[in-house]
Amino acid sequence: MAAKKSSTKVETEVAEIPKKQTPIVRHIDKGDNTIEDKLRALYQLQLIDSQIDRIRITRGELPMEVSDLEDEVAGLQTRINKYSEEVKDLEDQIKNRKNTVKDAQALIKKYQTQQGSVKNNREFDSINKEIEYQQLEIQLCEKRMKEHAADLAAKKLILEASEKAVEERTQDLDNKKTNLPPSLLKLKKKKQN
Repeated sequence: MAAKKSSTKVETEVAEIPKKQTPIVRHIDKGDNTIEDKLRALYQLQLIDSQIDRIRITRGELPMEVSDLEDEVAGLQTRINKYSEEVKDLEDQIKNRKNTVKDAQALIKKYQTQQGSVKNNREFDSINKEIEYQQLEIQLCEKRMKEHAADLAAKKLILEASEKAVEERTQDLDNKKTNLPPSLLKLKKKKQN
């Protein structure tokens, strides 16, 4: 038969835990624990355990969210660089077309002065065809410049939208990084090295 000890047991009772607060722990000295007291203590322990699980989940997801945001920002930066290069190329093509138009206009003037000193019909027809060709070249260049200008405007809109997205994502990333515990940041830097 077991002898009953007369020493008192220490029971821990935890008050209700509001979110984002530390539990209030009280020690109560009682000789006998009733089933009701044990169930209350078990319930309080389960609440504490649930809160710990939520913290672990949050802590576990936050580094993944940070790395996802970093990847997204890097992807947007790549996109911005690509569109910036395309914008520069379109601007260069427009400049080249303008130069081609100037060259064609200069050739037309040259051919018109040559028409005055023509000796036969064959030379005259040949110069007329060259003038017509240069006029067609000017029309084609103007058409291409309009197409490039439309493409340029579209690319600039996409570029602006991407830059805004990068700013927003960078702010989100900074906010998430400030929420990361310093120990996780150190671990992340060690993993990268």
